[in-house]
Amino acid sequence: MGDIVRIGAATAFFNDSRMGIAQLLAKDEQLDYIIFDFLAESVMGGLGRSMANGTGQGFAADFVDGYILPHLQTLLDRGIRIVANAGGLNPSACAEALRRGAASAGLNVRIGVVEGDNLTAESATIIGLDTRDMFDNSSVLETVEGADQINSLVAYTGAFPIAAAIAAGADIVITGRAVDSAMALGPLIHEFGWGPDDFDLLAAGTLAGHLLECSAQVTGGTFTDWRDVPDWADIGMPIGECRADGGLVITKVEGTGGLVTIGTVSEQLLYEVSDPQRYYVADVTCDFTGVSLKQVGPDRVEVTGARGLGRTATYKASVTYDAGWRATALVPIIGLEAAAKARRLGHEMFARTNTMLRQSQLPPFTQTRCDIIGGGGEGPTTAICRLIADHPDQAGAQFLVREQSSGISHMSVGISLSLVASVRPVQRIAAFLIAKSSVSQTVMVEGESVPFTSVADAKGKEADAVAPAMPATPGDAEAGHTVPLIRLAWARSGDKGNLFNVAVIARRPEYLPYIAAALTPEIVGKHYGRLLCDGRTLPVDRYSVPGLSALNFVVGNSMDGGVLASTSLDPVAKGMAQLLLDFPITVSVACADSLVPTASPNGAVSTSDVHSQRISHP
Repeated sequence: MGDIVRIGAATAFFNDSRMGIAQLLAKDEQLDYIIFDFLAESVMGGLGRSMANGTGQGFAADFVDGYILPHLQTLLDRGIRIVANAGGLNPSACAEALRRGAASAGLNVRIGVVEGDNLTAESATIIGLDTRDMFDNSSVLETVEGADQINSLVAYTGAFPIAAAIAAGADIVITGRAVDSAMALGPLIHEFGWGPDDFDLLAAGTLAGHLLECSAQVTGGTFTDWRDVPDWADIGMPIGECRADGGLVITKVEGTGGLVTIGTVSEQLLYEVSDPQRYYVADVTCDFTGVSLKQVGPDRVEVTGARGLGRTATYKASVTYDAGWRATALVPIIGLEAAAKARRLGHEMFARTNTMLRQSQLPPFTQTRCDIIGGGGEGPTTAICRLIADHPDQAGAQFLVREQSSGISHMSVGISLSLVASVRPVQRIAAFLIAKSSVSQTVMVEGESVPFTSVADAKGKEADAVAPAMPATPGDAEAGHTVPLIRLAWARSGDKGNLFNVAVIARRPEYLPYIAAALTPEIVGKHYGRLLCDGRTLPVDRYSVPGLSALNFVVGNSMDGGVLASTSLDPVAKGMAQLLLDFPITVSVACADSLVPTASPNGAVSTSDVHSQRISHP
């Protein structure tokens, strides 16, 4: 491919499908790298807890046995290098397990290890009186002092150590909690010789990594227009064709399912970036507001326009900790009025168990939740009563798990055996900034220390960046139609701590003014507050992304404490965009008449699926 470096992405999260690497190797002959993303804040906490209780070694063990060893001979024969953050809290142990497995197979592999981001043992000295949560400014010290135990404390490190390991001849590079996008940026720094002050190039490489690291999400997985995505069973893994000038084409393995379009790439591009003009990673502050996309062929989208605004002197740090215990039970109820029976079951079961706690001289539950799933409609149906109760003590939480089974004979007719009944620690997350100078990283390749470029300094002109203006209010919508948002836009959402992001991308640029006029921050805050928080208006920040004809919304104080603390049915906020897609948008008659009536190559939905309604204004 000459001056093009081709990077395939095989996983998006811990325990993702093993089909990714098998597909990439079987159906693509020109790969230079395959990257793996395994980590998230919740995973780091789980790895830390398993190390503390002696049930795990702190890394993604399946990376060794399930993903790499079955394909190691092919990888070595074809010279394909691997970069993975599978090391978790213990990259050296991960590397040693892989080394032993390779030796047993008679294979010699050079493994690079990047460490230093695991700060768990130093949490008592790192978290001080002035350590403030980066989202709500609360005291992190006060938060963790009330914890049952700290599971992990990690810094989100950068790509230059990865590049150094590759330059030293590593076939496989294993990191800890490096930034997800660094899995791709590191190889590009090595291949193209990008320096620490090549901010636009580092931003372009970061964008390549950001698009690739969620694997099939950029090739049609979780796409708004899901009916347009063929063959989920064999969805194609993404490939980035990267050039030295920062140029990028996103494509996928040929002959596979899925699709790569402006819509799929736009959704992934804005996924969880918060402010698209200030997307902070370890090596560069990225401005994605001017990025543009072009469909240059079937399943090929060209990506241009990322800018680098400099670099901060801090890393993001994340601490996970256990605080209390959670009981969960899923109880099916079958028959007439199933939902009503399920609702009463929840009320009565919480009343009973709180009485039993009081009689046992234990404190009451700190919070409870009952969700009724299904059970509506006429005639006999099935409802699921989802019961959640938090308690400071494991013994207190166990009351609900033990007692919920009594409902089958003590309460409603139609109750059956519970589908789930369990108790687990409640894990919470706090994020803050830490000086890069306080984090000491190392790079080792086969026992030899490798020097690397350090980027601890702060540089750039971020303060000079001007926020893009919001689209002008349309003047021709006074007597038109309302159409649901899905007719005009794609949307994607995801969680970040106690907030979530919703990206709304206009299917055509001319639709964006109507969308912006309807979806003000206050209206969006009221909409989600009504659906999620008993009518409370949620705080919302809105950002303009003119290059993509898009808006990005950050909805604060909305996630019930974060992914593993949340009692919500959607603790990762994957469905939050879906809750916005039926929002009515007023458009002009001309705009309504121009809407694509049937499915089109860009993914617009058909009018048979979503209908418009003519309205009149006084």
